[in-house]
Amino acid sequence: MSNTTEKIEYVSYLDHQGKYKGIMSWLMATDHKRIGLLYMYAIITFFFIGVLLGLMMKLELLAPGETIMTAKMYNSVFTLHGILMIFMVVIPGLSAVFGNFFLPILIGAKDVAFPKLNRFSWWIFIVGSIMAVLSQLLKDGPPDTGWTFYAPYSTTTNSNVIMATAAAFVLGFSSILTGLNFIVTIHQMRAPGMKFFHMPLFPWALYATAWIQLLATPVIGITLLMLIAERAFQIGFFDPALGGDPLLFQHLFWIYSHPAVYVMMLPAMGVITEIIPTFCQRQIYGYKAVAISSLAIAAVGFLVWGHHMYTSGMSDQARWFFSLLTFIVAVPSAIKVFNWITTMYKGSIDVQPPFLYALAFIFLFIIGGTTGLLLGSVATNVQVHDTAFVVAHFHYIIFGGMGFAFFAAIHYWFPKMYGRMYDIKLANISLVIKFIGFNLLYFPQFIIGVQGMPRRYFDYPEQFQPAQVISSVGGFILAFGLFLMVYNLVKAAKSGAVAPANPWKGSTLEWQIPSPPSLENFDEAPIIKVNPYDYK
Repeated sequence: MSNTTEKIEYVSYLDHQGKYKGIMSWLMATDHKRIGLLYMYAIITFFFIGVLLGLMMKLELLAPGETIMTAKMYNSVFTLHGILMIFMVVIPGLSAVFGNFFLPILIGAKDVAFPKLNRFSWWIFIVGSIMAVLSQLLKDGPPDTGWTFYAPYSTTTNSNVIMATAAAFVLGFSSILTGLNFIVTIHQMRAPGMKFFHMPLFPWALYATAWIQLLATPVIGITLLMLIAERAFQIGFFDPALGGDPLLFQHLFWIYSHPAVYVMMLPAMGVITEIIPTFCQRQIYGYKAVAISSLAIAAVGFLVWGHHMYTSGMSDQARWFFSLLTFIVAVPSAIKVFNWITTMYKGSIDVQPPFLYALAFIFLFIIGGTTGLLLGSVATNVQVHDTAFVVAHFHYIIFGGMGFAFFAAIHYWFPKMYGRMYDIKLANISLVIKFIGFNLLYFPQFIIGVQGMPRRYFDYPEQFQPAQVISSVGGFILAFGLFLMVYNLVKAAKSGAVAPANPWKGSTLEWQIPSPPSLENFDEAPIIKVNPYDYK
């Protein structure tokens, strides 16, 4: 609370009613913190629906042949699983939740630059999400194309592709507007005296992410409109029978979707970069290198889409060029990992759940990144393309990366968001269960992928059953760990011990204000440190 002589009544955003009451005070909110929570509640709901669909797939794959669903239903289930997890969970994920909640606080602002646009972005997100759900219920049946909507199958199948692609198109607008809002906020709303290289590193990650959202998302929007136009009006963009080129769809799709991986991962890296200095009580090693590496990842990430298409037909020169760029984009990611580990060296480490989640993230991300280099190499990519190896790599990057970073973020900032403390022991137990379950679920897929198990297949030869059983058991262990985590956090939000303003001894601005924050974040102008990670 403020130390000024004038008494200021402390009003938390959690208690603020304003013009509207009840649920409308949330739906009509322009406070960035409430909007961040609205995103979080929606995203967690979609996440657990996606988890349920994933468990259904793992039950089907327990044994060869049909077990609990038909092949067509299996295609529809993994398509919905992908649409939910990619477009409604992972891409908005950290940016929409923790970016909305903490970006203004971390740069000393009272809100984002365009509060009403921020609210509108959430409304668009919900409309797009409702459209995605409706696409499963309309008379043509749920889409069965996979989340990539690859043409020409997506232009010829009788399933309800138009509604699903229209949903992804609408969700893209939410991403674009959020990115625009964050860019303007960072440029115009920083506290007096806060220069760019005085910002914490999570805002740097959000800044790089926002440029990807702004520049890359229109590409997928145009591509999906072309797909809809082809299905609705028989305009030959992608279907060879209409004079189109299916490879054009792949190029356009991956020109967006590979940078979208960094929309998922850059905020995750930013979260880890906030957590490690706090729990090591040390300045981040190589602050400027970490900041600039975020921009480098965003820039080079636009140039590597071709490594998804080595087997689709391209010249040898193009393949080695895309392979080279793929290895180059690994360099700034490696800089971050090196600087995280170097920051820990001789640090005064406080082993708390957020820090353990950060360690789990680093371990899983290294596995995902290393296998990504194997996929970036033409020779090994041709061997394992479209196999379970790709599924394992993708989930180690996205779930092991963004997912565990999301869990790290919510355990790190939960006391600040709710003013309550969760059960530390139960948080650690749920982390261990999730870590074991995750590796049992996905690591066997590396092995059977190398052995030739295709991805997205409803059936498989008996030789793959032992690995599929281990993977399925791991899925249920992971789900149990997720349930424990949610139980612990919900219980803490309702009746946990009152949290101090700075339980982790952090040095950035969010730890200098009450928990939960006041309505306008700061009662008086914050004092800006040249080094945001000053633990002296």
